[in-house]
Amino acid sequence: MSSDPSEAGGPVDAGTDEGGADGPSRADLQAQVATLQERVAELEAGAAADDGDDTRQMTIIATKGTLDMAYPPLILASTAAAFGWGVTVFHTFWGLEILHEERSKELQLSSVGNPNTPMPNLVAALPGMDRLTTELMNRQIDEVGTPTIGELVDTCLEMGVDMQACQMTADMMEYDEDEFYDEVTTGVGAASALAEMAEADIQLLV
Repeated sequence: MSSDPSEAGGPVDAGTDEGGADGPSRADLQAQVATLQERVAELEAGAAADDGDDTRQMTIIATKGTLDMAYPPLILASTAAAFGWGVTVFHTFWGLEILHEERSKELQLSSVGNPNTPMPNLVAALPGMDRLTTELMNRQIDEVGTPTIGELVDTCLEMGVDMQACQMTADMMEYDEDEFYDEVTTGVGAASALAEMAEADIQLLV
């Protein structure tokens, strides 16, 4: 009797390359493995690129235009830029005063309702008191060698800080954009500011 299963009508080996009813062929498996290897290589390359870009991003929303409130966003922005961070400062409402080349040099310090001023509100409300407190603060700034607002704006721009002006506020308050510092980014809307904030590592409202 023949021992050949093909002659006896028994099951025949479908072969390692052809594939059968029970599963894919070797060629199919090799193609799938090659596809998976390519995908893994792409993911590893993407992960390596992400790890290589570790620059932190900070977005500041500047809303105040008084002398004391103009310093915080400028100091934080210039310091972060010195650390190599990407920095955006979005100026809206009275924060636009910081970007106005002339007005930024004449910002006032309000004495009314300021808990850090030694005088009561009744005295602080007298005519000329804001000018007096502003003069006193400017004198202290000169004595300790603190940069002026204009100098800090120039420093920020030189260091690559993106100083943005809110378009809606500029239109509403009739700011002349030609009077802003030369490198200020104009025409920026709230949607763009929100998009940058969503991608930033640090978001501050001043």
